Amino acid sequence: MNIDAQNFAQEWVAAWNSHDLEKILHHYSDDFSITTPMIKIAMGVETGTLSGKENIREYWAAALKKIPDLHFKLVDVTTSVDSIALYYHSVMNKMAIEVMFFNAEGKVNQVIAHYTD
Repeated sequence: MNIDAQNFAQEWVAAWNSHDLEKILHHYSDDFSITTPMIKIAMGVETGTLSGKENIREYWAAALKKIPDLHFKLVDVTTSVDSIALYYHSVMNKMAIEVMFFNAEGKVNQVIAHYTD
């Protein structure tokens, strides 16, 4: 994996804080999937998983509209084999850890998000 984890993390947080959906989605492959309890809560999807950039685009667009003051603050980033984990201050006073897996093109193709209660 030829990803500069610290640079990626900074760009990812900046994209989210800009609320620019195209900048956010630029980091992801067309077929990526995300699993998060937020999907279960917001959409009632029992598995908490959505797949495909267009499906996730709709979910994130609604989230950005619902939380207009969304602001993430990066705490740390860790690396593994073809993946990184971002630890950050998220929404609703929650801390989050997102584990992101990368494809051969350097795009995120799977995300698993974890939040504090």
